[in-house]
Amino acid sequence: MSKQILVVDDSASIRQVAQLTLEQAGYQVITAQDGVDALNKLAQHRVHLIISDLNMPNMDGLTLLEKVKQLASAKFTPFVMLTTESGESFMLKGKVHGAKAWMVKPFTPASLVTVVQKLIS
Repeated sequence: MSKQILVVDDSASIRQVAQLTLEQAGYQVITAQDGVDALNKLAQHRVHLIISDLNMPNMDGLTLLEKVKQLASAKFTPFVMLTTESGESFMLKGKVHGAKAWMVKPFTPASLVTVVQKLIS
């Protein structure tokens, strides 16, 4: 059984590119449009990795990360921030809250697969 990844981004094109890239690499992908949608999906599915944008409506990526780390079923699930934000203060906040990696958009498909493989292979 292939590993399942949750991709959370308010941009449909980013979700689509990430999903296509990861599915071609052999992963199953579930997508969500924001943190609220992601928490609903996590209530229904067990995932091996979460990749999330930082800036989204309804619930941003850092708030989602905090809430995921409070869930018994997902608190040890690796979490990757995929965002346009590259400032050190943002990265530090992500690390403090439990993010395992920080990727800056735009990303290459190869770099996305590399990060995923390092975290859940």
